[in-house]
Order: sequence, then C-alpha cells, then structure tokens
Amino acid sequence: MTRAEMKKVLVVEKVMDGHMTNREGALSLGLSERQLIRLKKKYQAEGAKGISHQNRGKKPKHALSDEVKERAAALYTAKYLGSNSCHFAELLKEHEDLHLSSSSVRRVLLDKGLKQAKQRRRNKTHQPRQRRAQAGMLWQIDATPFAWLEERAPAFALHAAIDDATGIVVGAVFRPHECREGYSLVMQQGINHYGLPLGLYSDRHTIFRSPNEKLSVEQELAGEIQPLSSFGKAMCELNIEHIKAVTPQAKGRIERLWLTLQDRLVIELRLMGIQTLDAANKALPKLIQKHNKQFSVAPRSSESAYVQLQKHIELNYVFTLREHRKLGAGNTLSYRGVTYTLAEPSSQRFDAKSTVEVRETLTGEIVMWHQGQAVLLKKTEKRDRKEQTKKASSAQPRKPAKEHPWKTTYSTSSTKRNTKKTSFQEVAYSQHNHFVEAIW
Repeated sequence: MTRAEMKKVLVVEKVMDGHMTNREGALSLGLSERQLIRLKKKYQAEGAKGISHQNRGKKPKHALSDEVKERAAALYTAKYLGSNSCHFAELLKEHEDLHLSSSSVRRVLLDKGLKQAKQRRRNKTHQPRQRRAQAGMLWQIDATPFAWLEERAPAFALHAAIDDATGIVVGAVFRPHECREGYSLVMQQGINHYGLPLGLYSDRHTIFRSPNEKLSVEQELAGEIQPLSSFGKAMCELNIEHIKAVTPQAKGRIERLWLTLQDRLVIELRLMGIQTLDAANKALPKLIQKHNKQFSVAPRSSESAYVQLQKHIELNYVFTLREHRKLGAGNTLSYRGVTYTLAEPSSQRFDAKSTVEVRETLTGEIVMWHQGQAVLLKKTEKRDRKEQTKKASSAQPRKPAKEHPWKTTYSTSSTKRNTKKTSFQEVAYSQHNHFVEAIW
C-alpha cells in the first residue's frame, strides 16, 4: 500500500472507533463526507485491501503488446538509429504504418536500453526576444558544417536562412565549405520565392563584412564611406538592412534550427539512400518543404512585409564579386591576369584611364558594370611573338697601309721605346757585373 492509502485506512479506523466524526475524517483526507462513507463500507466489507487501488498489478487494456515493443526496437536498431523519440514516432507512422506516441516510443527505447535518460539542465534565466510581427521583416542567415551523410561522404556545410516571424526556412543549399556562393544562392532562392526582406541578421564573418570596415576619426571627418564586402554591397544595392550579430545567442532562431536539422536531416538522407553532395542538394527542397509544414508558425500580423523585386534587377549581376579597374586606350582592362575588351561595339563612350567596376557572377561570367547595366566583355587574343635574338657579328680586322700616318708614327715611337729600353738594359747589366766582381 502507498502512504496515502495507509493514511486513509488509519482515518477510517478512527472514525469507526468513534474517535473522529465523518466530517472531521473527510476534512483530514481532503474528501467529501459521502466519499468517506464509501471508504467505510469498503473497509467493513473487504478490510484494508478494499481501500487500496483495485488496478494495482493488472496490465492496462491499452498497454502496448510485447510484439509491438519488439518490432519498434528492431526498427530503431536497423533503420532509424540516432533519431529522437518524436522524430522516430513520425517515421514509424510515415514509413511503417505503426502509430505510437512519442512518450510510448521513449519508454520502449528506455526499457530496451537503446536510449539513456538525459539529465535535464537547469534553465538559464534570460529575457527571450519576441518574434517580429510580420513575415519578411527579418531573415537570419548562417551556415554549419556537419557530417550530413555520416560516413558515406566527407562533411560539408549547409547554408540556410530562416524568417524570424514565421520560422519558415526561405532557402537552403549544401556546399563543400562555408562560402559567399552558398549564401548568395540562399538569398536568391528566398528572394525569388518570397520577395525582398527588410532586414538580414548574420554573424561577423568576413564574407559579410570588410576587414577594414572600421574607419578612423580622420577618415570619418574626411567623409570617407565605410568599405563593404561584395556580399555587403549586394545588400546595399537591394536596400536590405544588414545587421551583424556580436554573439551567437543574438541569432538564436537559426542556431536552434541547426539542432533540429542535424537531428532530422541525417536520418532522412539515410533513408533516401543519398550518397553525394549533389544528390543531397536535389533532395533538399523536398525536405525543407516538409520541415516548414511541420514547424512553421503563424505571424502576429497577417500583413506581409516583403518587397517585390523590380523587374529590371537581375540577381545574377547583384550577388557578384566586385572590383575596380582602369580602362586602357583601346577599351581594355586587366582582371586576374587576363585582358578583356568590349564584346560588342558600344554607343557609349568610355574615357581612357577611367575607373570602372568589374563584376564576376557565380557562373564565372565577367562583365563591366556601367550606369546600372551590364556591359559584356570578351578575352582579347594575343599574338604569339617569337623571341628573335640578334647576335652581334664580329668586325673584320682592318689592316692599315704601310704609308698610313698612324702606322708610321707607331713604328717610330716603338723604335725609340725599344732603343731606350735596350740602353737601359745594357747599363743595368754592366752595373751588375761590376758588383759581382767586387764581391769576388
């Protein structure tokens, strides 16, 4: 018997012995007088056993059979290993036609030793930020590297953006690493499907900001503009307010999204037999649609804050690499070691040595951006110039004539020098002989 049942037996015995009235006994047990009278009748008929719960030790009629428990455990081990209780219950209903609640699934896995009870951490007290009122007021964008295909392929990064008001994943793409191209593709997906958001929330990765974006006091006084990265310039061109978070907790909406996707997408991709990154990208839209259907919420305001993209704006020329070059005399410019010129003759006049903006699209197309229009470029053909090295020919020796003044002068002076030299040698030799005779 439980402690509460033992208390009931003790009170009923005191009432029956006359130590307490029915009213006092009912107040002490928190029951009505009619309920206390029923307990007295059960005690008189069956004794203390009549007060204990009658279903104790009996198996409930709605309890799961041992066969269902064994089947659920076998399926978890064979196909759905690693999924959480809620996701496992959804997969059983979707693929196995087995309807179980998440709590029943959790009890089965705990009884079979397939899962361990997690100790709940003490919640940290903080003031949660309220969602934005309208869809399209703010997107949060980020990327996370993870082993999405487990051991079947190397780890790669998932880029995604989520709407703060509704929790809808507006765009997602797999890339080998976190890169500008991945973020650009996510933004293009969301803009083409929903429209332009009013704001974008990201971290402080150098993809989103220039390393030299902080201006000095002198630069600010001089009126210099804050430098932006190529992605930041795209946001500025689309009039999207770009906010850079200082801490991961500031963009907690998308940080919690990673926990959900890392827990669910791995199992879904395994069940679909995905082996490569390209195949994962093909299956990703269907999985994101399933996620949005289950986890999206209704915004507080039914009005949408999305801005329709103007028809003349081509996103392929917005999300680009941007650099400035100087034009040459023949409308040529150099970009990454290659010389380009205008693909077609243009009616517009470009001054030589003027600074122009060169944009490189995600597909590798190189264009010159002028007055809001893309001017197509083409590579210039260089002539193959063979290096011609001229060898200097040796000059033929020239022999002057006998009567040449130079030869006559040279011969006379040479004779004089030889004569002087001979007389000097004779004097030196005679002095040497006198010295030798003096010694002997």
